[in-house]
Amino acid sequence: MRIGVMFDTEKPFEDVVGQVAGLADAGIEMAWSSQIFAYDALTALAAISREVPTIRFGTAVIPTYPRHPVMLAAQALTVQAASGGRLTLGIGLSHQMVIENVFGMSFEKPARHMREYLEILMPLLAGEQVTFAGETLSASTFGPMQITAPAPDVLVAALGTVMLNIAGRMASGTITWMTGPATIGEHIIPTINASAAEAGRPVPQIGVGLPVCVTDDAAAARAIAAEVFAVYGHLPSYRAMLDREGAAGPADVAIVGTASEVADQVKRLADLGTTDFCGAPFGSGDQIRASIDTLAGLVGI
Repeated sequence: MRIGVMFDTEKPFEDVVGQVAGLADAGIEMAWSSQIFAYDALTALAAISREVPTIRFGTAVIPTYPRHPVMLAAQALTVQAASGGRLTLGIGLSHQMVIENVFGMSFEKPARHMREYLEILMPLLAGEQVTFAGETLSASTFGPMQITAPAPDVLVAALGTVMLNIAGRMASGTITWMTGPATIGEHIIPTINASAAEAGRPVPQIGVGLPVCVTDDAAAARAIAAEVFAVYGHLPSYRAMLDREGAAGPADVAIVGTASEVADQVKRLADLGTTDFCGAPFGSGDQIRASIDTLAGLVGI
């Protein structure tokens, strides 16, 4: 299982670069960036990759609605060219409240949107010309992208059965967030694996993203997690996974405890079949540093 850490993009850019360099120096294998309302993730990764040459990068995730797949293919391949092929491209639908309220776009037929998005994106990333006319998206390119770079792996943020089936049939795998180990083992992995097998595709990559805090006071850390990550307990897609896990809220699925306890919880995910772990350290500065060191110690499991 590849060990990664989500880095904080709400800092001056030089501090972000320094943060990623620190992850690489600590031995972390992969630096993950979200795409919310801070820096543009792909632009940032292209720049950071030139300064930090020894770590891989992932997005978790780029919302699909605001970026036509032709544009995203160009952006992702640009990062691949800049970084020497170190990008894993995580994409997702985002959420109805974001797409409709922030971007003023319709969130109708999200599963169809993702299927059609991948019909355009995947061939373009593979160096092919695309002509496609769907219900929600269309594209007719004059030829392949004129960018010499390898296609990145594409992980789809998929939690429900329909989206997992799409990811298994069309993408490299999935990247989850705020989804506990029981749900990963009993729902996410078997569903996407079955879909990929039925389509004759390789076994999918399974990315799992969770908050992490190494601490001697687990109760206090979970109280912080309940506050910091509260919004995820209300967004429908994450709420469904928390309910499936039997978790009252995000604090219950956060990976919290002493260094050895955190290590055991991450190892459990590896045993289930997780291929990429994306830890989101939280807490005090000392706790964040301890979390990163603990995760770095798990490289190679």
